[in-house]
This record gives sequence, structure tokens and C-alpha cells, in this order.
Amino acid sequence: MELDRRTVLAGIGAGAAAALTGCGTGAGTATDADGPAQGEIRLLTPIFEGAQGKKLLEEDILGAFREKYPDVTVRVDYTTYAQLNEKITTGLAGGLLPDVLMIGVGWVPPFAAKKAIAPLPETLATKYDYEPRVLEPSRFDGRLYALPVVLDTRIVVYRKDHFAAAGIKRTPTTWAELRSVAKQLTRGGVIGFDPFSIDLRQCWETFLFANGGELFSADGKKTLFTGRRGVEALQFFKDVIADGSADYARKTDAGAPSNIQTGKASMMMSTSALWKQLQEQNPELIAEDRVGAFVLRNRKPAMLQGGTLVTQSARTQRPAAARALVEHLAAPDAILAAARQRGSVPGLRDLRTSDYVKENEFVDFSLQSLGAACSEGGTPAWMEIREKIKPTLEPAVVGDTSAADAIAELGRLADDAIGRM
Repeated sequence: MELDRRTVLAGIGAGAAAALTGCGTGAGTATDADGPAQGEIRLLTPIFEGAQGKKLLEEDILGAFREKYPDVTVRVDYTTYAQLNEKITTGLAGGLLPDVLMIGVGWVPPFAAKKAIAPLPETLATKYDYEPRVLEPSRFDGRLYALPVVLDTRIVVYRKDHFAAAGIKRTPTTWAELRSVAKQLTRGGVIGFDPFSIDLRQCWETFLFANGGELFSADGKKTLFTGRRGVEALQFFKDVIADGSADYARKTDAGAPSNIQTGKASMMMSTSALWKQLQEQNPELIAEDRVGAFVLRNRKPAMLQGGTLVTQSARTQRPAAARALVEHLAAPDAILAAARQRGSVPGLRDLRTSDYVKENEFVDFSLQSLGAACSEGGTPAWMEIREKIKPTLEPAVVGDTSAADAIAELGRLADDAIGRM
């Protein structure tokens, strides 16, 4: 029977209390990782998909871990990002949370506030040369709770050959320019701009940040997106659709040949992983230098920084083994392997000179653009709010709901969620 998400989320408080008494060996054991690394632990991960991903994780990455920690057995629980939140929340409520969890950017505040995950030693933040912006989503209330594994950025990809044919000399630096260029490029069945082939939540957030807006206050207790910056970001989607230079119905699914690849769009919002897809599906576009990327800009440049973090359960019975696995999964060799498999961005300075980064232009571009990186989340109520963004904003994109009304409704839902924390 499928659990009602609101019921699960509302029950975490009681479930957390049950977990605190039903799992673990006493207060604070998760942070006491000084003992020997031994015993069986469980890892929950939404990445390392498919047969190749499983082989990489279990044979290569965990194989190296077993060599270093022969007394630790790791059982892997694979899931997807679509199911990850429910797996964690139901596991917390039932006292069966895995020892090590791989979670998304923005997820630390909700689960740290619920005491589902344990703080990590601050020394781990300086063990490797992390890009400064990369560690910010790993913190809550001034403490380190997770380490970054891979990043996934949201950038604008464009067809250089389409720009050249239209006589366009440079990429847009404002939304007015973006809209004008999109109109100019829309012809012969080609749309000028496809902002919708990434998740609508992440797309709107990128536009919000580029418009100088923010999601929440620094303490996570107040919504900040309900003003004109958030409304203008959503209105832009309505405007380019009205222009005929964007079409929500023509978005492509992840993994399928994108509109950039097929030439059906001249610009599109995409992830850094598209370069790997181009290498596999359309290497001629790379060889002929027909694709490029730029950071979305309006009042400021903004590149959404998502990705996967690794953290430790607050009540693992094997804290030393769990901590060892967290550190192993966030070490350079494991990060590089995971990034290469997914086409993602490694967040360590030392890996900027790796062959992988040199050969992946979108990853290299993303690393060079981290100064413009912005992350979603920022409130303990995020896991509930994030689920409501797309269904609340979509009626404004595909229907008659005004941008102002959709943003106001999302603000009310967010305020209600924050008020229950």
C-alpha cells in the first residue's frame, strides 16, 4: 500500500523518536567513530544506475573499500531520486534507516533538523581541496553533515551553427536578449529556446536566481520568492511560449536525444551530463564544434548546482564503519569514477586537471563557472516544499493561471510547510 506523503512527513517527528530509541547504542554514538571499522552496514544510493553503475560501485569503489576495511561488509540498497525521499522518511519513521545515505543538494537541512543524519568532523571539510561553493549545501546550523560526491549543474546549451547561420555573434547576457535571440532563431520547425527539458522546479529556480531572487531567508524560516523576482521568472516562460519560440509539449526526456542534438532547438536548459550523451549519441556535434554553453544571466549570472552528497545515519550501530564508508565515497578516486560514469562535475580542485575534465567541455565549463553557482533548498521544510513546486507552477506554464497567482499559491504552501516545522 502506498503511503500518503503528507502522512509520512507529518509522522517523521514521532518516527524519529522511535528511531532514536529503537536503533543505536545510546546518545551520540553516531558521532563517536573512534572504534574499529567492522560489521555489516547498509548504503542507500540513488546513483550508480544500471548494470555498469552497479559494477562500478560494487566491484571497483567498494572493492577498494574492502581491501582497506576487510572487516566491514556493505549491503547496497539501490533506489531512484524519485523514491529516495520516501525511502528515507519511512526508514526514519520505522527505525530502519541505512547506515550511510547518498542524498541530494538541499536535503541536509530537513534531515539534520530531524536528527536523521549525524554531524561530521570539520576536519573532513579540509581533508581535500574542495571548491568553496561546493561545501555550502553540506552544512546546517553551522555544522558539516555531508560531503559532496558529484555535482550536476544547470546551464544553457546552444547550437553554434544555428547562431552563425542567423548572424548572431554572441550569447545572450539578459533575458531581453535571450527572448529576442530565441525569436530570431525560431524558424522552419526549430524552436529558439527549450527551457523545459530539465525539471520545471530546477528551471524556475535557475531563472529566479538569475533574476536576483532567493528561495528562503538565511534561517530558512521565511519565503523570499513570492515577490516580483519570482513572478518575473515564471512569467518569462509564459512570454517565450506566447512568442512561439518555446513549447512545453516539445520537451525531451532525460537520456533521449535532446532537442539540441536533433537540431529541433537552438538553445536549451540542460545539465552538465549532456556532454557525455553527445559523446555517445552524436559525437559529430563535438568533432565539428557545433555546441557550446553559457550561464543564464539577467540581474546576475546563475548556474543551479545540484548533485549527490554522502552522509551518515545519526543512529547507526556501526559508526566507525559508516564513517569510513562516507570518507571513502567522498575521496578523489571514488568521486572521479562516479563523475565519469554519470557525466557529472567533480567538486575537488585537484581533479580539474584530470583527463576526464579536460575531455568534457560542459564539466570544465561548469567548474570554471562555480562562482555563479546557486543551490536549491535552505529550509528544514524543503522536502515537502520541493514536491509542490512543479505541480503548482505548471498550470501557469501550460494553462491560464497567471504567474502571480501561481507564485502566491506556492508561497502559501511553503509558509504552511515551514510553519509546521
